[in-house]
Amino acid sequence: MEYVWAFVVGGAICVVGQLLIDYTKLTPARILVLFVTLGVVLGALGIYEPLVEFAGAGATVPLTGFGYNMAKGTREAIQEQGLLGVFTGGVTAGAAGIAAAVFFGYLAAIFSKPGDKS
Repeated sequence: MEYVWAFVVGGAICVVGQLLIDYTKLTPARILVLFVTLGVVLGALGIYEPLVEFAGAGATVPLTGFGYNMAKGTREAIQEQGLLGVFTGGVTAGAAGIAAAVFFGYLAAIFSKPGDKS
């Protein structure tokens, strides 16, 4: 049953993103930033944690989950390191996602043929 809830919650987050693309003038980049920021805010307020416990990967894989992960890492780093944790916690917690994005972006750049759309 946990797979069903992960699919439903992750799909609902994606539906919200698609609705924002279809019915607003927001650019995809702004929507991505909005989702990450929303994940940070909801994570900082403790609202996103119950959703993660309920939906698992359905809540942690979308961009809101990345923001939540950064907020959680920052909170933990502040408890361990104090003020220095404000600067290191989010990047440390999100390092795997950042490294994967850089790596797969590099692979896509190697195997794709850049060109003008016109």
